[in-house]
Amino acid sequence: MGKEARRFVDFLEKGGQTYWQILPICPTSYGDSPYQSFSSFAGNPYFIDLELLCKDKLLTKKECESYKWGKKPQYVDYGIMYVNRYALLRKAYERFSKKTPADYEAFCSKEAEWLDEYTLFMALKDANGGVAWSEWDDALKFRKPEAMEEAKEKYADDIAFYKMLQYLFFKQWTALKAYANEKGIRIIGDVPIYVAMDSADVWANPTQFYLDKDLNPIEVAGCPPDAFSADGQLWGNPLFRWDVMKKDSYSWWTKRISAMAKLYDIVRIDHFRGFDSFYAIPAKDDTAKNGVWKDGPGMDLFNVLEKKLGKLPIIVEDLGFLTPSVKKLLKDSGFPGMKVIQFAFDSREDSDYLPHNYPQHCVVYTGTHDNDTVMGWMKTAPKDCVRFAKDYLNLTKEEGYNWGMMRAAWSSVADMAIVPMQDLLGLDSKARINIPSTTGGNWQWRATPEQIDNKLAKKLHKCMQMYARLREEPEEASDKSDAKETADASTSKTAGCEKKAAK
Repeated sequence: MGKEARRFVDFLEKGGQTYWQILPICPTSYGDSPYQSFSSFAGNPYFIDLELLCKDKLLTKKECESYKWGKKPQYVDYGIMYVNRYALLRKAYERFSKKTPADYEAFCSKEAEWLDEYTLFMALKDANGGVAWSEWDDALKFRKPEAMEEAKEKYADDIAFYKMLQYLFFKQWTALKAYANEKGIRIIGDVPIYVAMDSADVWANPTQFYLDKDLNPIEVAGCPPDAFSADGQLWGNPLFRWDVMKKDSYSWWTKRISAMAKLYDIVRIDHFRGFDSFYAIPAKDDTAKNGVWKDGPGMDLFNVLEKKLGKLPIIVEDLGFLTPSVKKLLKDSGFPGMKVIQFAFDSREDSDYLPHNYPQHCVVYTGTHDNDTVMGWMKTAPKDCVRFAKDYLNLTKEEGYNWGMMRAAWSSVADMAIVPMQDLLGLDSKARINIPSTTGGNWQWRATPEQIDNKLAKKLHKCMQMYARLREEPEEASDKSDAKETADASTSKTAGCEKKAAK
């Protein structure tokens, strides 16, 4: 979150961009997926910038360079990161604890509701060799008061270490977001619908989830069998007790969305159809074959959220097979849904994902984190689908298949157009960041400094001019307060998702 992130923001500004969409930035657990986190509220310590810690005299350059960080800059080595990053941050903690910053206690007090639970959870995980909380001694598993107080005292130092990590993360994140906003770049953040079973969320709020008397899941989340998977997808996340949540006016969801609305400028909610109906699979099953559909909270949840938090700028992931009731929920919510161009070219049927079928009130993507890159898709997709895409979009090698598909997004009527960085760089399947329902090798790709240059920014800016997707600069105000009012008014429009471009 230091100078390289700011350099990327500068690139976005030069490229005429308005939005920067990112994956969830919460701490990753086993498998390194940002959609399986130890907390819905905490920040990922891997993103803490070491150079900034050196400036704050919490680390030295020599210390940072004494650790190995992997051999391939274009891929994250999470095994090395896990061992070395935390060892280095422990050194920072030794100095931090001797003289804490003036605003540290205020941060801990402000975020106490989730911070105290999360930091105790992480300290106990370390003390238990990293095993899931469901395998801890019953006194801690069931959060017996005496055991909890004893743990807080026994592991006070570890708890303070994890609190420091969150303080540093949010200090750096707040500064980076402010820098982006000053440059006219707003951040779209991702909120997974489900949380990991092995998380502070479930451990601290077991009554909110569909667990038995031993705190084991009764049913878990996933997707039914389809043409792509005969067994369906078994995600394994615990399901929400929507009836319990309704009785307390969805307090957990209110806290979560409120926190995310502060963290990001716009929130993208994953797996929106799960709020209409969700697929419940017996927890003991090895596949998703025996699951059943159950009713979700529908508009009741979003009406309560709007009443408590006001109108929020939200994008929803409404991909896949949509029933009439899901479509009605999307319409009633007023949130813009998503269109993915790669999904458009099944030549057997007319598709809602073909650009000529788009409504204006939507967000179009060339692909998402679960897709292959455009260049990879051109090689791996069925030949008739690729042929259809070439004919429909007039794709040519001269222009570049990736540029042709991005052109389709930018030239569409969609209010917002977003392209993954891999497509902007024209990278193949080696740069794919995730293959759903697989473990290992995912979430590792990253851009390298030499790939992001002024030549690319100029080309991108030219495209934004061509398709009228340059952001509208606020008129010059007589003073800073007028300028702020103009910016605030512009930001409020994002609930309707004005016609802008995004990277």
